[in-house]
Amino acid sequence: MAYTSSLHLPKHLLLPSPRRTRHRRPSSFVPVSAAANKINGGVNGHHAPEKPALPNGKAPQHINGHGNGHGKKGVNGHVNGRHAGNNRIHLSVSTGGGGGQDGSGLRVAFQGAPGAYSEFAAKTALPGCETVPCRAFADALAAVERGAADRAVLPVESTMEGTALRNYDLLLRHGLVVVQEINLFVHYCLLAMPGVRAAEVRRVISHPMALAHCGRALARLGVDPEPVEDTAGAVEMLRSGRMLDTAAIASPRAADLYGLDVLAHGLQDESWNVTRFLLLSRPSAVAALPVDAAAGGATKTSMVVAHRGGSMMVVLKVLSAFSSRGINLTKLEVINNDGAAAADAGSGAGARPPVVILDTSARGKPTLRAFPHVLYVDCEGAAHDPRVHEAIQEIETFAVFVRVLGCYAADSTVYDLQ
Repeated sequence: MAYTSSLHLPKHLLLPSPRRTRHRRPSSFVPVSAAANKINGGVNGHHAPEKPALPNGKAPQHINGHGNGHGKKGVNGHVNGRHAGNNRIHLSVSTGGGGGQDGSGLRVAFQGAPGAYSEFAAKTALPGCETVPCRAFADALAAVERGAADRAVLPVESTMEGTALRNYDLLLRHGLVVVQEINLFVHYCLLAMPGVRAAEVRRVISHPMALAHCGRALARLGVDPEPVEDTAGAVEMLRSGRMLDTAAIASPRAADLYGLDVLAHGLQDESWNVTRFLLLSRPSAVAALPVDAAAGGATKTSMVVAHRGGSMMVVLKVLSAFSSRGINLTKLEVINNDGAAAADAGSGAGARPPVVILDTSARGKPTLRAFPHVLYVDCEGAAHDPRVHEAIQEIETFAVFVRVLGCYAADSTVYDLQ
């Protein structure tokens, strides 16, 4: 039977050493206008939502360097209409020194239209970079492989969906390496054409995952959800078609870019909504990363371990290889696709196909290989750190295949769109 199981640290890959913080989970989105309040029955009233607390008790970092403009103005301060300017996020964001290295001169490919969350992640990680929109994630990776872009940005997991994004599978089929990570707090907004009131909205368009993340809010609004390719693309459709009975779910930055009104902030069902993005590069363009390369000396190595049987025994051996050397794991996901038919009676579901991995170490041309059992592993430390290197060598003695996906500075900061 095919199945997927995961072992993760609490709030994995977001912030180290979390401490308990009590914060209220919003019961629904916060509408901007009085009309929106009438539609959802006035839930949350006219009060601004609480900033979602991070596991260490801090608010997500503002990367535009100026917060909300004037003091503590709430999101109900008429973002649509006359007073919108102070609460809009501009395309050329300033990170205020946080987010990553200077990206001037670098071209970063992303999936979606301008204003997509992936584009924002790219500009956060590499301030000053030039972004290259692509129709599909595979197109973004292909752009890097053929030299049309220097980096590609991929969302790989989120706190609401786990690794359901499944772009890891796409990553394994290509020979690019991970060179950077960025964690972004995803803040969904309801956007409409200027002058359109929330009560006039009959349909909401967005990426299927965004619609799923905002399911309760949409049900409360009583609108029909309609999936499209991406969030920013929904906004582009809304604007180009001048749809007056339709709204889109996207970022406040997309509202500014396309000149739309924000009818409601914080549509997501869960207050804690963070997506992890990876930036990929051609191996030949990556310089060796010193052990203490990161600002605080923290580095991370990502790898994939493949085998053909004895899944639990291999997991225990992998854990032993790292724990015996005092190396912390920040991610361990187990994929078992043994080719057998699904055992659930009447489900009609077949087995998941084996995981296909590009063997970049093969002699001659890199070769695609299929494996029924795969482990995704992220560990603390650089791949050439003696302890990590020894752990990888030990794993290679019992695993069929091991590939290091990348070694990069670990960035545990969660960056906020607002």
